[in-house]
Amino acid sequence: MSSIEQLFADHRKFLWSLSYRMTGSAADADDVVQDTFVRAMEHPPRRMEDPLRPWLVKVALNLSRDVLRRRKRREYVGPWLPSPIETTDEPPSHEPAIDGMRALEGRYDLLESVSFAFLLALERLTPRQRAVLLLRGVFDYSVKETADALDLSEASVKTTHHRARAVMAAYDGSRQRPTAALQQATHAALLAFMQRLEARDVAGIEALLAEDVKTTTDGGGDYQAALRTIVGRAKVIRFYVAVALPSAEVEGDFVMLNGLPSVAARVPGATGRAAPRFAMTLELDREGKISHIYVVSANRKLTALPHRTPGTIR
Repeated sequence: MSSIEQLFADHRKFLWSLSYRMTGSAADADDVVQDTFVRAMEHPPRRMEDPLRPWLVKVALNLSRDVLRRRKRREYVGPWLPSPIETTDEPPSHEPAIDGMRALEGRYDLLESVSFAFLLALERLTPRQRAVLLLRGVFDYSVKETADALDLSEASVKTTHHRARAVMAAYDGSRQRPTAALQQATHAALLAFMQRLEARDVAGIEALLAEDVKTTTDGGGDYQAALRTIVGRAKVIRFYVAVALPSAEVEGDFVMLNGLPSVAARVPGATGRAAPRFAMTLELDREGKISHIYVVSANRKLTALPHRTPGTIR
């Protein structure tokens, strides 16, 4: 194996994991990791005898922050959602080992930190705050390691982390870690929702939903989707009953995406502005009611979905 191939093998997973959390996008994480290694080949660090990961992390973080800044400047059609990625329990399938062991877990554990709720909470942070929070709160970096990675003073890291934690307070107050019990309850709720939607059982759907339930659909301008988050049980029911397809027209499977049971589906007969693929993920409130339904159909957002022979969703 060449030195470049070994470098890629040793650090790719960690850099992708960090870049995905920074950008919320699997496609952007792919680009960041590729560009990081291009820079390593074209403009390697001066001191090659030093450990290379800190230098690679610095480059990946700078590239990720550039991605976030560009995204803020571009107009996005409809609500923005993270890219769904497949996860497993031990350890998450996309996760690296850190220092030869299972990745360390800080304030936010690895699985929680790829959940839609967490990634959407990060969207309220500045790129610098986001980087500091991830390094300190997820990847267990010390203040000094974080300062070195971001070219900041240790005092600035502490101040930035404090401000980021303040912005995350609303998330922290309602957070639910993706435990086995929550995953089991989410799977049951998702299955019941799909079955009752197929049957057009409005009363049955109503019983599953929280009164203030929301649904957010991200078509990215590629396909027809709601242009704003829909709020309220009656409105959400009307929306899904109106757009629901017969189960025979939808091929898919239940998979673990971003820490929770989800549906990854194809619609072979889709034409025009109808989405040929989508992923659906639910969140439950503390009473076990469905509090948020996320649907992603934008082409660029689905690059990391698992490729399996789908069946009919039942």
